[in-house]
Amino acid sequence: MKPIDSNNRIDVLDYLRGFALLGIILVNILPLLAVKLPNAGSWDAGYQRFLFLFVEGRFYTLFSFLFGVGFYLFISRANAKGKNGFVLFLRRIAALFILGWFHVKFQPGEALTVYAVTGLLLLPFYKVKKEINLGIGLILLVWLSIMAFKLFLVVPLMLLGIAAGQYRIFEGLSKKLKKVAVFTGVMFLLSLAGLIYQYRHVPSIPFGFFEGGVDEQTYEFLSIGITIGPAISALYVGLLILFLQFPLVQKLLSPLKSYGRMALTNYIFQTVFIYLAGYAFNLFESISYLQSLIICLLVYVIQLIFSVVWLRYFQFGPLEWIWRGLTYLEIPPMRKRTKVFSKI
Repeated sequence: MKPIDSNNRIDVLDYLRGFALLGIILVNILPLLAVKLPNAGSWDAGYQRFLFLFVEGRFYTLFSFLFGVGFYLFISRANAKGKNGFVLFLRRIAALFILGWFHVKFQPGEALTVYAVTGLLLLPFYKVKKEINLGIGLILLVWLSIMAFKLFLVVPLMLLGIAAGQYRIFEGLSKKLKKVAVFTGVMFLLSLAGLIYQYRHVPSIPFGFFEGGVDEQTYEFLSIGITIGPAISALYVGLLILFLQFPLVQKLLSPLKSYGRMALTNYIFQTVFIYLAGYAFNLFESISYLQSLIICLLVYVIQLIFSVVWLRYFQFGPLEWIWRGLTYLEIPPMRKRTKVFSKI
């Protein structure tokens, strides 16, 4: 296996992280603001169906997988620089757990503490052969998906992320486009079949998923969504990779790359902005599903602009800078170095 480059950043991973964040807030906002149950036959009811067909269970799976990829790359690059990657990673997830512990007090469905604990449990798998990690990850993913154990899906998803890092899936993608296209085609067929099956089980009336228990029909609908979620997430990954091969698309989506580079900051501040809007305008238990979408779009605009502007002058996002400092036990340089060109 070729050594991991200790410096080069893999841009496509930042695009994917940013893309995952766009979907996560759409679902997280619902319980945080206690969004009202839609009326049957309304536009809000249609948007609720859209969310639970194309968003819920699709983006957290992608985020979990990407955490596994980052897990492997972080340790490998630290080792390549002559540092103890395992020790640094332990500090890294300890700092992540602390941030998540504070965050979970405001966002009960937050994922950082889960990622930290799962990362600790999966640390020994860094040295396991890639074929074994891939096999175990796939078997666990299929089993847990069929059983609709949403929370536990983080384990195989992160393990598959580690395997993806070992296989160097995201490096030199321009030479792997045929394989990516075939993979995307297969995921499209699986996703299409799954979505058609799930749609046939759509509840006859809107459901209050975040208001307590659900009836048997709704439970089946949601369970099917969890089962097919990884395939749809994989489809999204394949499509985004293929679209990013076009320079125009790269340029149009370039803010998404900055958004993903500051994934930790933007993830936590999504919660901050939702609560600020909720308290400032008394939105709790008073807004509809479509109104929640409007709030999310406003958060997108604010965070995307902020991410682009911030990274013009600084090397890391605010929370990424703190996270890095806690990992390395030193204060990292924040501002970007300006290049001085001497006249000849």
